[in-house]
Amino acid sequence: MMGSVADKTRCEWVSDDPLYCEYHDAEWGVPVHDDRRLFEMLMLEGQQAGLSWITVLKRREHYQKAFFAFDAKKIVNISQTEFDVLMQNPGLIRHARKLAAIIQNAKAYLAMLDKGEDFGGWLWSFVGGQPVVNEWPEASAVPVMTAQSKAMSSALKKRGFAFVGPTICYAFMQAVGMVWDHSGECFLAR
Repeated sequence: MMGSVADKTRCEWVSDDPLYCEYHDAEWGVPVHDDRRLFEMLMLEGQQAGLSWITVLKRREHYQKAFFAFDAKKIVNISQTEFDVLMQNPGLIRHARKLAAIIQNAKAYLAMLDKGEDFGGWLWSFVGGQPVVNEWPEASAVPVMTAQSKAMSSALKKRGFAFVGPTICYAFMQAVGMVWDHSGECFLAR
C-alpha cells in the first residue's frame, strides 16, 4: 500500500506527506454538495490565506473540534472568553482576524439560510451547477483565480463573509469539486 502511494504521480503541489497524498487522492476535486461541509471547506480555505494548504490540513481536526464540527448555530454563540481560549489553542492558526472571520461567516451563512437560500445551490450556481473540468497541461498553467471565483468572492463579501477573496474562492472551488484542476501529469487527470 505504501509503495502504491509513493508510485503515483500527483499534482505538483502535493508533497510526499501521506496526509497530503490522501487528501489529494480522495478529496480534492470531488464534488461536495452538503451545506455544512461546504461551509467548513470555505472556512478552512480562509484559514489558509498566506500559508500552504498542508498547514491547515494538519490542523483540520483541531478546527473541527474547536468550531463544533462547523455547526454554524453553535459557532455564532462563541463568547469573547471562549474566543480568547481559541487564540491560545496551539492546534489552530492563531490569527485573530482569521478566527473571528469564522464567527462572522457563520452569522452570514445562517442569515442566508434564514432567508431560505440554498447555500450549496447558490455556491454551485457560480459554475452553472456542474463541475468545470479543466485540462491543464502542467501545474503552472492552473490559474489562482477566475472570473467565477471573483464573482463568488464579491457575492460572498456582499453577504457579509470575510476572508473570501477570489484566490481563496478559487482554492475552495478546486477543493470541493466545482472545478477539476488535476494537472496533465497527475494520475487523476481526465
